[in-house]
Amino acid sequence: MVKINIEGKLLEVEPGSSIKDALRKLDPKLAKKTVIAISDGKKLDLGHVPGEDIGIKPVTSDDSLALDVLNHSTAHIMAHAIQRLYPDTKFAIGPAIEEGFYYDFDTRSTITFQDLPKIEKEMKRIIKKNPKFEKKEVSKKQAKSIFSDNPYKLELIEGIEEDRVGIYTTGDFVDLCKGPHIPTLAKIGAFKLLSIAGAYWRGKEENKMLTRIYGTAFYSKEDLDAYISRLERAKESDHRKIGKELDLFSFHDEAPGFPFFHPKGMVLINNILDYWREEHKKEGYEEIKTPMILSNELWKTSGHWENYKDNMYFVEIDQAEYAIKPMNCPGSNLIYRSRQHSYRELPIRYPEIGLVHRHEKSGVLHGLFRVRNFTQDDAHIYCTEAQLEEEITRIIKLIARMYDVFGFNEYHVELSTRPPKRIGSEAIWDKSEALLEKIIKENKLDYKVNEGDGAFYGPKIDFHIKDCLDRTWQCATIQLDFSTPEKFDLAYVGKDNAKHRPVMLHRVVLGSLERFIGILTEHYGGNFPAWLAPVQMVVLPISEKFEQYARNIYSRFEDEGFRAEFDNRVESLGKKIREAELNKVPYMVVIGKNEQQTQTLTIRTKSGRDIKEIRIDRFIGMAREATSKKKMDL
Repeated sequence: MVKINIEGKLLEVEPGSSIKDALRKLDPKLAKKTVIAISDGKKLDLGHVPGEDIGIKPVTSDDSLALDVLNHSTAHIMAHAIQRLYPDTKFAIGPAIEEGFYYDFDTRSTITFQDLPKIEKEMKRIIKKNPKFEKKEVSKKQAKSIFSDNPYKLELIEGIEEDRVGIYTTGDFVDLCKGPHIPTLAKIGAFKLLSIAGAYWRGKEENKMLTRIYGTAFYSKEDLDAYISRLERAKESDHRKIGKELDLFSFHDEAPGFPFFHPKGMVLINNILDYWREEHKKEGYEEIKTPMILSNELWKTSGHWENYKDNMYFVEIDQAEYAIKPMNCPGSNLIYRSRQHSYRELPIRYPEIGLVHRHEKSGVLHGLFRVRNFTQDDAHIYCTEAQLEEEITRIIKLIARMYDVFGFNEYHVELSTRPPKRIGSEAIWDKSEALLEKIIKENKLDYKVNEGDGAFYGPKIDFHIKDCLDRTWQCATIQLDFSTPEKFDLAYVGKDNAKHRPVMLHRVVLGSLERFIGILTEHYGGNFPAWLAPVQMVVLPISEKFEQYARNIYSRFEDEGFRAEFDNRVESLGKKIREAELNKVPYMVVIGKNEQQTQTLTIRTKSGRDIKEIRIDRFIGMAREATSKKKMDL
């Protein structure tokens, strides 16, 4: 008999029984809802037959991971349909991505956006027949034989480190894949192919340009309809469109994936960072700065070389190998290690606004949301094990406070546990995961467990904010790390005058600053609250007769430290107001005959509300309160 532990419930099943068989025996309703299972961080098909005792966690269709599996499976079905319609096609890769999937392929046929409905129709035919995803593991030699006429699969096989590779068959379609997949195609409630584009193989311009089709899939038609509706709304709030209109940032072919921030964009960045520094100073953080280029030997010590080097950029200096940093933590460790520390100093909190570079494939680059260089609002905290609970709780409260100011009042957290590829003992992982879960519960946070998605050095708490379009974004994270201090031989002197090992917390609040700005831009539709807005107010004289009084008002605003503009163009007031509204200026200050005579102002807010005959001191006081207290409006 084989023992299967399903979240604490132990079952004995006959040898040869699958995970699905065990779930049916335990709870038929749970079996019907389950999509895949997780065991020791590994994702398994429900058809997997354990050869020995095993512990599993069912992943049901309401889990975000299950949606990724559905999308990956639908990518296979799309490839199957393309193979039927265009038999000369050679397939490359087809992963699930955020909110959908894509597949890259090489074909002599010309496929356009107008062909997508035809491919969808063929996909529906395949789904109706409901062929199963059947997995087998073969040797690399066998795999090369199966895909002998596909140079892309052969290259992928060559790069696989394991001796055996996964092959999935769905009807008459065969693909190279490690899985897992949905147990039945009936799980595909609804799908839609969204767009078609070109993508270089492996994201390298020297390689062949392939065809890429994007799509999305859901477990219900209602979810798909809601997603399509949200896409339509999101088009109007696209940060790339708004960023161009407001002159915040741009992208250029000379630096693909590397954003350029304009003066107004830098005002936005600096406003955010001023607030960030203000909050961190209150919390006892001491800011540091580390170099962008560091020796390869450092990345080997940290574990990034083994676990992350495919995402890194390298450079040679004086015949020695260096890497452009993809993360800030090793540099922070060098600062900590540069002198001796006492237990009396702990916790030490080092924040860093650090620019990092990561190699992203060209096909996944997307405005500010996916770039190749970005700024992390990192911090690394060195503390004793006894201080962990208080420190993590302080970070949770800091995150909540800052998100509230930015207008993100709704979020949930995920406890991301040990991944298959990791460092550190199982005992340390057990202790770390248990501690984070305890702290989450004590802080009464809405959470779920994200099996196998922790960092290679430790588990983490990931914060997912919800924007005004009901989209969720993973931004903040708190990562617990017992292993890195060991690797870097970090120490402090305890009460006993002996050396002790600190524990390390890695954390960000905003995550990528660039990505956070993209999220903020879409969340507000460019209508930033006055404390963030690059231009807070514009002074609009009705005609040149009132220009001198208007200039006096403008000078007063500048003296008070507001970001103001003066528009004395020979245009109608209506046109000036429309342009100010298009530029999302919070306050339009109208100056005419009545205002000059009464020494008052008329304020048009971006919401369309007018405030008439207000004294300048009164308005300045209201505006200062709105900006200093970071209110949404006056």
